Amino acid sequence: MLSRQFVREHPDTVREAVEVKGLAGEVDVDHVLAIDEEWRDLKARGDDLRHERNEISERIGELKQAGKDAEADAAIERSQSLSDELDEVEDRADELEAELEARLLELPMIPHESVPVGEDEADNVEVRRWGFDAMRELPDPIEPHYDLGEALEILDFERGAKVTGGGFQFLKGDGARLEYALIQFMLDVHREQGYADVFPPIPVNSRSMQGTGQFPKFVEDAYRIGGDNDEPYDEDDLWLLPTAEVPVTNMYRDEILLDEDLPIKHQAYSPNFRREAGEHGTETRGYVRVHQFNKVELVNFVRPGESYERLEALVDEAEEVLRKLGLPYRVLHMCTGDMGFTQAKKYDLEVWAPADDMPEGPEEGGRWLEVSSASNFEDFQARRAGIRYRPERHEAAEYVHTLNASGVALPRVMVAIMEYYQNDDGTITVPEALRPYLDGQERIEGHEPVGESAVGAGRRD
Repeated sequence: MLSRQFVREHPDTVREAVEVKGLAGEVDVDHVLAIDEEWRDLKARGDDLRHERNEISERIGELKQAGKDAEADAAIERSQSLSDELDEVEDRADELEAELEARLLELPMIPHESVPVGEDEADNVEVRRWGFDAMRELPDPIEPHYDLGEALEILDFERGAKVTGGGFQFLKGDGARLEYALIQFMLDVHREQGYADVFPPIPVNSRSMQGTGQFPKFVEDAYRIGGDNDEPYDEDDLWLLPTAEVPVTNMYRDEILLDEDLPIKHQAYSPNFRREAGEHGTETRGYVRVHQFNKVELVNFVRPGESYERLEALVDEAEEVLRKLGLPYRVLHMCTGDMGFTQAKKYDLEVWAPADDMPEGPEEGGRWLEVSSASNFEDFQARRAGIRYRPERHEAAEYVHTLNASGVALPRVMVAIMEYYQNDDGTITVPEALRPYLDGQERIEGHEPVGESAVGAGRRD
């Protein structure tokens, strides 16, 4: 969150951030400033009342000792009147304090000066591409992953919907083994980059969701445990995590780290749960946008002066997964209108999935699928979560800077592997980097369908 002092001293900067991040109709900066001004006036008034009451209290004893009972009674009456007014002032100040804190949570992070100004994804800036100069030979036509996965009996959307609902799926046989392999492969890659492993809890409380910026803005996207999203929630209410960013960042909530602790680099595998599923149709069909998915998350805690250098390194750390898998991809510098509420600067990694041709896709055909967002939040999350560090043992504590990136999200990497590594005979070549995790297996050739429905469909003798 932004500090009160920053909002107070730089209102035009905050207004501009609200505008360029597309929140002009949702956030009223002038209202926040008005609340802050009234709160400060009341705090000053309260100090004056308290000071006057203390002075009168000292005089009361003196007046009684001097036998001036009438004046003492008047002073007592005045003291009580001041106490009554002070109670009213403090009650109102407490109300404004709570409202001010709530309104500050609605203000977005200020974009870094290097972020391109734009309204939406069309204004994002492509930084680089990798892997298109030496592509493998692809079949013609390329089978979309959702058809190929069902034909090979490694993806089952129908039974996933039956068991849970739309947006859930089964991975079966070599499909499940491939996903397990990807998880362990990614953890190994990032461990070599200096990341320490964390296995986080899956439920997180409301306070943690607020600490990383998911609440209050994105409450409708979360899966609440034991309650409806429309009902008021308390700090201790539980939610299924939307990303391991939430528990891992909040590990150090309300703590003071030491300078020698930094930088801290944690990685965490977790399943993730999100209600939002986007539009229906070809762009989201299959394993592209789902309600439950696996991901390896990279979370960094760094000194403020090092966060932008660390961001560039973080992008490269996430890219290494795609390079080792041999998957063509691109890196985008996100514009102000598409970068998100909490970020100061953000890059997206988009892998190439060649089967479905989409508008704004590469000239080679196919489509881009986001698999990672690498973000610098500066002290935005740290202020919300109370994460500080002490530069020197005798110095005042300062807020750390936090960063994170997916390292990476698995469903769309699975899609890219199935489409980019498929063969003319309908099999899938296992990328070399993953073969050690699959006992040397080189191809995914599919499985026999199960049940009478398979016989009725002519898929099994």
